[in-house]
Amino acid sequence: MVADRIKELRLSNNMTQADVAKKLNITRSSVNAWEMGISIPSTAYIIELSQLFKVSTDYLLGLSTNITLDISSLSEREIQLVYRLVQYFQELHSQK
Repeated sequence: MVADRIKELRLSNNMTQADVAKKLNITRSSVNAWEMGISIPSTAYIIELSQLFKVSTDYLLGLSTNITLDISSLSEREIQLVYRLVQYFQELHSQK
């Protein structure tokens, strides 16, 4: 599960394994091993990965499916637009 999440997050952030490795000051082969499930990141790297990808450690570990979104830099008007958009999609999915 962790392997899939790391790869999914890396790809959704348009990063290569080398990009992630550089940010964490590790080798690309370490990132590859995590994504292939050959090894598991240490607790310290789980925390660093969650900060890098701006997700909770629970999400990264597969304990939660909730994704958080940092909207702290948005204006009040932009925040309201985001809330309305989320509400629209929730209503759309509840109709299916």
